[in-house]
Amino acid sequence: MPWKKVPPELVEFLDKAVIPYQTERRSMFGCPVHFVNNNMFVGAHEDQIMLRLRPADQEELFAAHQEAEPFMPMGRRMKEYALLPQSLYGDESILGPWLQRSYEYVSSLPPKVVKKAGKKKGK
Repeated sequence: MPWKKVPPELVEFLDKAVIPYQTERRSMFGCPVHFVNNNMFVGAHEDQIMLRLRPADQEELFAAHQEAEPFMPMGRRMKEYALLPQSLYGDESILGPWLQRSYEYVSSLPPKVVKKAGKKKGK
């Protein structure tokens, strides 16, 4: 089943939400994603926002917001990522702290070294 395209309003909302943070915006599978030191921080997928959290923070998010769930693109769970419930999108007093927790966690990770594309065998 093909993915839904990220709505332009969600792209704009996410871009505005991450203004306080130093991120690099990229596109993955046609979806906007923000990185810190080459580590994925937050992004949009279909019509939802996913962010990277420590396991304890994920559990707290899931306990506080029943609509929150693990991020499982293509049926496989990405263990450090959670989908935020859409009810958080309009409340900066709730969304902001979750973005901050994610940013602090991702900022604490060692910078990821991006490998350059190599030549394929046989060419």
